[in-house]
Amino acid sequence: MSASRTDPMVSAEALIAQFDAPDMRIVEATWFAPFTNPEKTGRETYEEGHIPGAVFFDIDEIADASTDLPHMLPSPVQFSSRVRKMGLGDGNRIVVYDRNDYMAAARVWWMFRAMGHQDVRVLDGGLTAWTRAGGDLEDLPPVPVERHFTARVRSSLVKTLEQMDALVGADSHTVFDARPPGRFTGEAPEPRTDLPSGHMPGARNVPAGNLVNEDGTLKSKTELETLFGDTSGPLVTSCGSGVTAATLALALARLGRDDVAVYDGSWTEWASAGSRAIATGTPA
Repeated sequence: MSASRTDPMVSAEALIAQFDAPDMRIVEATWFAPFTNPEKTGRETYEEGHIPGAVFFDIDEIADASTDLPHMLPSPVQFSSRVRKMGLGDGNRIVVYDRNDYMAAARVWWMFRAMGHQDVRVLDGGLTAWTRAGGDLEDLPPVPVERHFTARVRSSLVKTLEQMDALVGADSHTVFDARPPGRFTGEAPEPRTDLPSGHMPGARNVPAGNLVNEDGTLKSKTELETLFGDTSGPLVTSCGSGVTAATLALALARLGRDDVAVYDGSWTEWASAGSRAIATGTPA
């Protein structure tokens, strides 16, 4: 088991104190799920006001365009090409934030780590915490200086459908599912048309919304330990399409588990793959 000695979160106060460091880079990753019918896109909210100098990371644009599955992890070449033009690269300390409970900030944190960049954290409490701590906002577009990014893929942090086929039901891994309880048990419909609800056999439900305090900060280690229960052995997280699964991975990293894999295709892939087993109800 790999144990992290560094909390994956950074407080707004700590970020303000380090803000002018030459190696610091800030990334906004606000994203709204299409099925929520948002009034604005993440980019539009970013353009109205963001942390000074922050660049915008769109998980739908920096994604594998060769598949119909949403926002899948791109190739190392594509990822490197896109982020270096954003001024994000080797030697940078990267802090990612969003404005809706780590909905995509955790996903971007995981993407950088999957591509081998270790020095990346998430702003605890997001943009709300930043402004509450007295941080400024600006609506000016940043002018990043291109920086080389060396991708060193950590394949252990990513699970594919074929790998999930081998481990689901085999008791070799614990699979945590981040979706709301009704979708997990099969009692509520999936937001994606024609996709059945339910869960992978043996999966455990830890809704991503339960990990966040009322003020938007991530819950404490003690609270997270209670929510997750036993976190020994190999761990995989899943959700609807691989976004909030990363929130579970972020929370587990706070518990010292920086080796947690995310099932990239998640329920969208599993439930549409044809012959995969689907369980319903509350696991015994």
